Amino acid sequence: MRFMVIVKADKNSEAGTLPDENLIVAMGKFNDELIKADMLLAAEGLHPSSKGVRIRLSAQDKPVVIDGPFIGEAGLIAGFWLIQAKTKEEVIAWFMRCPSDVGEIEIRQVFEAEDFDPVIKTEAGRATMEAEQAFRKPG
Repeated sequence: MRFMVIVKADKNSEAGTLPDENLIVAMGKFNDELIKADMLLAAEGLHPSSKGVRIRLSAQDKPVVIDGPFIGEAGLIAGFWLIQAKTKEEVIAWFMRCPSDVGEIEIRQVFEAEDFDPVIKTEAGRATMEAEQAFRKPG
């Protein structure tokens, strides 16, 4: 199973303030442990919402692009890990050891193809394959 571990934004991450050296070193050690445990699929920090955009999609209206920053820190993320684990409890156990300066994190399981109806799975797989092929075309 895959899990996304989300680091919640705070006033510092939204101000674009990078973590101090001690936290960067501690996070590097923690990530190295996840790599050695063959769990880490990806880990990234994100720029503040002031550098982002949202696209509001609607079946009735044309898409609308909204420039950041976005109001309030609730719901904003500062970074994430993508983890491979056997259970949610395993992820919880690992992230109880995460450096505490990270702040609040949220753990969410990622849907897998097996979670979907066979027809949806086939269509989603076809669309994904076509997108990957288009991405890999030269030029």
